[in-house]
Amino acid sequence: MPLPTNEYLMHKEGEWDKYFMSICDIVGSHSKCLSRKIGALIVRDRSILSSGYNGPPRGVPHCAKRLETTDEKDTLFNQPIPTGEIQCPRRLLGYSSGQGLEYCTAAHAERNSIANAARNGTCTAGAILYLNTVLPCKDCMAEIINAGIHIVVCYPGEYDRLSGWMAKYAKVQIRRFEP
Repeated sequence: MPLPTNEYLMHKEGEWDKYFMSICDIVGSHSKCLSRKIGALIVRDRSILSSGYNGPPRGVPHCAKRLETTDEKDTLFNQPIPTGEIQCPRRLLGYSSGQGLEYCTAAHAERNSIANAARNGTCTAGAILYLNTVLPCKDCMAEIINAGIHIVVCYPGEYDRLSGWMAKYAKVQIRRFEP
């Protein structure tokens, strides 16, 4: 029997990418983040090893919960918070996406998926990370590299150039997912 062609393999990888990216969307939907809902999966041999979504560490209240409490409703790290609709505190303070992160208690989905794998004693070396957003930030890329993950599947788009440079030199393959 002849071996499958590269076209066949690419098609099969595309189908698996769709499958795992759809699961990333479901995982991300569990995020309590008031700004973005990101999900991440760590996969090896087409089996899910770990998942994570963006949010605060275990036991730390998420922003909506913090803003509901009377002792933190009017201030967040000594910054006045406008009253009214509960939304991302960084947005309430006038910060745009990616700015004012010192006011955010959340960890990124990719970091949480790596931490969940470590917590459960699961080896991530040689795995693939699926992420339903663009290329990870440089801090997450450092953890991805150190966790031994060798492929990142993510959406195309604007990304941290340093992260791309780090991936290149660490030989982490970036595979762009186009739905």
